[in-house]
Amino acid sequence: MNPRKLLRIIAVVLVAGLPAYLAPPSLAESRTLPANAKRGEIRHVQDMLVEIDGKRMMLAPGAQIRNAQNLIIVPAALPPGAYVKYVLDAQGMVSRVWILTRQEAAQPDPRK
Repeated sequence: MNPRKLLRIIAVVLVAGLPAYLAPPSLAESRTLPANAKRGEIRHVQDMLVEIDGKRMMLAPGAQIRNAQNLIIVPAALPPGAYVKYVLDAQGMVSRVWILTRQEAAQPDPRK
């Protein structure tokens, strides 16, 4: 392939992706938490075992834990004492966890 043509293709790809990097951070942080999600304080115990509000619970196979930036993290990366919203699966295992931002944690729980 002609080096000039290759450089032109690279430039087009970089310019096309530029708006995603220039988007305001608030757009990246917007997320919707399920209405049925419960609120709690979490800490990682070991492997797939977590403790939510003092109760030990297993993470479901394929469980997702999302940090305040909405990125998926491994259980060992859970900050101890983090406030979260979580959803249980049909077997009572924790299937989804969202670490709350300061703004989300400050909002009252609509279920109460």
